[in-house]
Amino acid sequence: MKISACIIVYNEEQNIRGLCETVDWADEIVIVDSDSLDKTVEIAREYTDKVFNREFLGFKDKHEFADSKATGDWIFWIDADERVTGELKAEIASLRTKVDAELPDGFRIARKTEYLGEWIRHSGWYPDYQMRLYRRSVSYWDGVAPHQTARVPGRVETLKGELLHYTKQDLSEHHRVTEHYATLAAQHLFENGKTATGGKIFVSTIAAFLRTFIVKQGFRDGIRGLIIAFFTAYGVFLKYAKLWELGRAK
Repeated sequence: MKISACIIVYNEEQNIRGLCETVDWADEIVIVDSDSLDKTVEIAREYTDKVFNREFLGFKDKHEFADSKATGDWIFWIDADERVTGELKAEIASLRTKVDAELPDGFRIARKTEYLGEWIRHSGWYPDYQMRLYRRSVSYWDGVAPHQTARVPGRVETLKGELLHYTKQDLSEHHRVTEHYATLAAQHLFENGKTATGGKIFVSTIAAFLRTFIVKQGFRDGIRGLIIAFFTAYGVFLKYAKLWELGRAK
């Protein structure tokens, strides 16, 4: 079971060393950059010679490019602000002792997120299962930008270990990321023939807040849960408002 850790980055000099060290158990590390302006590439080359540059044409394209440069039969995808727990590392190591034919096509992994100094347990942010370990030969990337994910046609199982996610450092960063992701999502929807009305913008925004704060029990995360719910609703509002704007311009 040869595993390639695939990572896409941009201006991650603060994270890249810790990131590479958290996947030092992988058979190879593949890093794809997009013209970083800091020391990301310089530091990355201390850990692997498989460092590539790719013009940013979207996250899906960048992930697909990274996977194409891997030589392992299995891909382990991880973001720059994530770390592997000891339990997860041991669990993946145990998979290497099994007969490959008995393994599924992919494994889901829970992700625990730290936000503004505390771990978030609700708000739709936990356990936040994502498929991060999968067979390269049968995988493909799909979904709505910017949240595309790897998929496989066959069986998927869940590992018990977790990824630790050290997300936005402050509210300003959260705001910047929300605006950027809303722009990407609106463009994706527009290119796929979707439109937005005033009613869609209003109902979707309110629904996003209620779903995050009430249904997904964001209120149990205290003030952080309230902030997350408002940012989630704001992101939905921006996405559909920008979609409306694109349609109006057309």
